[in-house]
Amino acid sequence: MRRSGFHVLAINSGSSSLKFGLFSARGCEAAPRVAGEAQAIGSSAGLLRVRDGHGGDTLHEETVPMADGVQAFSRIARVLDGMDVPAPDAIGHRIVHGGAQLRAHARIDATVMAQLEAASAFAPLHVPAALAVVRAAQRRFPALPQVACLDTAFHAALPDEARTLPVDRALQAAGVQRYGFHGLSCASILAQWPQAPARLVIAHLGSGASVTAVRKGRSMDTSMGMTPSGGVMMATRSGDLDPGVLAWLAREKGMDARAIERLVDHRSGLLGVSGVSGDLRRLRKVERTDPFARLAIAMFVLSVRKQIAAMAAVLQGIDALVFTGGIGEHDAQARADICDGLSWAGIRLDPARNRAGGLRIGMDGAACDVRVIPTEEERQICRHVHDLLTDAEAQREDSTSLPPQSPSTREPCSQRGSG
Repeated sequence: MRRSGFHVLAINSGSSSLKFGLFSARGCEAAPRVAGEAQAIGSSAGLLRVRDGHGGDTLHEETVPMADGVQAFSRIARVLDGMDVPAPDAIGHRIVHGGAQLRAHARIDATVMAQLEAASAFAPLHVPAALAVVRAAQRRFPALPQVACLDTAFHAALPDEARTLPVDRALQAAGVQRYGFHGLSCASILAQWPQAPARLVIAHLGSGASVTAVRKGRSMDTSMGMTPSGGVMMATRSGDLDPGVLAWLAREKGMDARAIERLVDHRSGLLGVSGVSGDLRRLRKVERTDPFARLAIAMFVLSVRKQIAAMAAVLQGIDALVFTGGIGEHDAQARADICDGLSWAGIRLDPARNRAGGLRIGMDGAACDVRVIPTEEERQICRHVHDLLTDAEAQREDSTSLPPQSPSTREPCSQRGSG
């Protein structure tokens, strides 16, 4: 790698994959130099692919054992180090949950790290693995600023009636509240569509899935709650359950917290109902002959449709619906089935456009605009890193050249819709 300009390495850690992108940051532009993904982490046949950031051509591909995210990151760093690409000047990490104390993106220091460690209790499936990658990045790049980009930050200003969960008020002090997730994805949609109408519903549908109501760029409600396990039915996660089910499992089946957690996070959702897979692509191949696969798909569709309707009610109407995430971007049949029961809300798909998978898939003249917009979480990480470090630098300059308390007039890149 070589030095030139200002470049951000964005790291998006998942449970079995790690996406990354190296971006050139010029002003509010975030241009990808290279991007890629490590897949099948935890197996002996992990796949690492690096693509050109502009044309998408594969620059490097290999099958290599990757026991965990740390090994995946280390391999990515070694591969990038041997390529003719710029060296990073900062590293941004997607962190699913910031907990009750950390509600905004932050440069990682000892205090922030301790807050993230505490937040692990709210998302044990995601945060510990991400923090292990953060530590690996700190060891590999000890002189570079590392930034925590939080999925929960987008929802930090939820209205009280959406944020507060209907439990004993004393539990609020322990952090029991709605946090919301997929915030980087939601922010990336707004960045790509700066002229989005006032009442927008974003359906991020992938192995994890959520639906969010946005009014004039602000999160008003979202389907996930205190943890990423709630809301719509997902690949292996149950989504919302009658809380009495959990009490019954503890009382009648003797299941402890860890066993219940394994059930709702790893053995439920599409996998639990179908008994085949949590991957909708695989279920599509057998749905005609397997009634349980067919049932699982129908339940997923209904759960998403219900949440879109609920978010339309929160917004008192819906001007636009955006599908994003792996399923939202690529499964035309799922989009059609979800929207099929929402014509009363002005949601009407154009079948040909939907099959083609272009940007606008709604019927001309329909009251609600329907779009497919790819999520750009890694690019959004770059925007947040740029904002955070630029603000810090501006404040240092202001402290030496401007009167005290002089307000900054710079509009954050992450709110401009650039890129």
